[in-house]
Amino acid sequence: MPVVTLPDGSERRFDHPLTVQEIAVSIGSGLARAAVAGTVDGQLVDTSTLIDHDAQVAIVTGNDPAGLAVVRHSTAHLLAHAVKQLFPEAQVTIGPIIENGFYYDFAYTRSFTPDDLAVIQTRMEAIAAQNVPVERTILPRDEAVALFTGMGEHYKAEIIASIPTSDAISLYRQGDFVDLCRGPHVPHTGHLGAFQLMKVAGAYWRGDSRNAMLQRIYGTAWWSRKQLKEYLHRLEEAEKRDHRRLGTQLDLFHSQEEAPGMIFWHDKGWRIYKVIEQYIRDLLYDHGYQEVHTPEVIDRSLWERSGHWDKFREAMFTTHSENRDYAIKPMNCPAHIQIYNQGLRSHRQLPLRLAEFGSCHRNEASGTLHGLMRVRQFVQDDAHIFCTEDQIQSEVSAFIDLVFKVYGDFGFRDVLVKLSTRPIQRVGTDADWDKAEHALERALRDRDLAFGLQPGEGAFYGPKIEFSLRDCLERVWQCGTIQVDFSMPGRLGASYVAEDGTRQVPVMLHRAILGSMERFIGILLEEHAGALPLWLAPVQAVVLSLTDRHADYAAFAEKQLKKQGLRVISDLRNEKLGFKIREHTLQRVPYLLVVGDREVENQAVAVRTRTGKDLGAVGLEDLGARLVAEVASRGRTAMED
Repeated sequence: MPVVTLPDGSERRFDHPLTVQEIAVSIGSGLARAAVAGTVDGQLVDTSTLIDHDAQVAIVTGNDPAGLAVVRHSTAHLLAHAVKQLFPEAQVTIGPIIENGFYYDFAYTRSFTPDDLAVIQTRMEAIAAQNVPVERTILPRDEAVALFTGMGEHYKAEIIASIPTSDAISLYRQGDFVDLCRGPHVPHTGHLGAFQLMKVAGAYWRGDSRNAMLQRIYGTAWWSRKQLKEYLHRLEEAEKRDHRRLGTQLDLFHSQEEAPGMIFWHDKGWRIYKVIEQYIRDLLYDHGYQEVHTPEVIDRSLWERSGHWDKFREAMFTTHSENRDYAIKPMNCPAHIQIYNQGLRSHRQLPLRLAEFGSCHRNEASGTLHGLMRVRQFVQDDAHIFCTEDQIQSEVSAFIDLVFKVYGDFGFRDVLVKLSTRPIQRVGTDADWDKAEHALERALRDRDLAFGLQPGEGAFYGPKIEFSLRDCLERVWQCGTIQVDFSMPGRLGASYVAEDGTRQVPVMLHRAILGSMERFIGILLEEHAGALPLWLAPVQAVVLSLTDRHADYAAFAEKQLKKQGLRVISDLRNEKLGFKIREHTLQRVPYLLVVGDREVENQAVAVRTRTGKDLGAVGLEDLGARLVAEVASRGRTAMED
C-alpha cells in the first residue's frame, strides 16, 4: 500500500491506491478545492492520477507557476469548446500557452470579428460556470486518427497521424468537446473563471507560409479575478506608456517605411540621446576606458576570420565594390581587436579598455521591428576589455559596480542578475571555462548579489553575466551583459608579451551597460511615461509670460538659467496662461516658471511642477542653484521633495 511523502517531508500511509485529489482531501478541504494538478515523483499530473506505489507527491494550485500553466492550457481548451459550440464548422488545430496566457488557432470560412470574440467570451464563461468535468482517456493512434477524421477535424487528424503508431494518444473530454493533448488539465471547468479574450490575428498552419492561413485567438488567464484585473490594468498602463505613442506626442522621433527599423531623431529626442551618451562617456573616462571609433563597412574577410560570416551572415547587410565584398558591421568586436593589434602589447598595458558608441546594423525580420525596442540600425554603449586570465575577476567586479551605479542613476532599483554557464557546443578547454565561471561567480558573491543560474546558456566562447531591469509594470528588460571570450582574440591574431617574455593571447571581455541606446531610451520613456527626471528631460523648464509686458523679463530669466547649463525655453505667446500651462504639462516639462508683475519686481519666478504642485515664488539665482543640484543628484532630490 502506498506511502506518500509530502513536500514538507511528512509521510502519509494509505491502505489502498488513491488519486492525487483524494490525497489533497486528506490534507484539507481548502487545498482540495484549490487543486488543479499534482506532481508525483516530480512529474506534473492530473488530479485524477491514481497512485498505487510509494511516491513523493505535491498538490499544485493555480497560485503555483506550474498550476497557472495548467489553468492557461485548460482555458485554451475552453476557448476551443466555446468556438465549436458557436461555430460548428470551424476546425480546431493547436492551442498552446504563451506568456501571460494562451492562444488557439482555428480554420474557419470567415474572419472572426470583435463581436464574435465577445460572444465567445460569454459562452466560455457559461461553460466554466457549469463545472464541467474534464476527463482524460487513452486511445491507440489509429483509433484517434479515425475519431478526429470522423468529426471532420482534419488538422487534428494530421497531427495525430504524424505520431508513431506505437504511441498511445491522450485525449481530454469536457462535455461535448474532445481534444488531443498530453495534459495535465484542471479537474473541471469551474477552475477557469479569470480569463479574457484579447485579439484575433492570422497565422499559417504549422508556421509555413505555403500552408493555409488560420485565425489565432489570443487570451489571457489567471487564477483569480483580482490577478486578471491587475494584469489588464498593467496592459492599459503599458498602452498609455507606449514609447512609440510618446515619441509622436512629445516630438522625440519617428520611423517611416522608406527606412524600416531605423530612427529619425527629432531635436528633443536627440537631446535625450546626447545627454545619455555624454553621461556614459564621462563615466567611462573616469573608469580608465579609451574611446575609439571604427569603420561601419569592413571587408568580408575579417568577418570570416572572426567567425561572424558563418554564424551571422543572414543578419548582415552587405555591399560590393571593386570586386570586393563588404559587410556593414553588426557588432564592434572584430574592429576593436584591429585597434588592439596596432603595435606590440605588453602585459603592463593590460587591462586595456576600448569603448565605442558603435553604430551597428542587423537585418532583422520586418515583422519583428518595434519602435525603438527592435531596430535595424542601433548604437551600442559597447566596450571590450583585453586582460590576462588573472585579471578577469577584478575587471568583472569593477564592471558590476559600474552597472549598478548607472542603473541607480537612471532610477532603476530592481536589477535581476543571471549567470550563464558553458553550453554543450563550445570552444576552449575545461580549465579555461572553470577559471572564467569561477571568476564571474566569485565577483557576484563578493558583492552578496542574488543571481539566477542558467546552465548551458553561455556563449560558445565563454560564460556571461546578464543584468535585467524590472520596470514599474513588472516587465523585465535584459540590458547589460559581460561575456568572457577565449576564442576571438586568438582567431584575429591578438597577443601580448607576458612577464616571462612569451607571447600570450589576451582574454577579451565583451561588455555593455545599456545595450542598445535606442532600446534603452524606449525603456526609459515607458518607465517614466515620458515624464523623465530633470537631468534627462529635453526641456527642463519653460518660462511663461503672463502678458506681453512681461516678455522681456521672461526672456531674461531664460537666458540666466541657460547660463547655468540648464535646458530652458520661454513661451512668450499672447495666449491665456492656463492654455500654456496645459500645453507644456502635456509635454512633460518638469518645471513651469510663470512671470508677472510681482515676479518682475522681485527678480523671481512662480514655480509650478508638471504634476500641478505650486512651489511659490523663487528668486532666479536660488532657482538656478536648486535646479543644478537636482540635475547633479540624478533625480534623487527634487525641489518639490
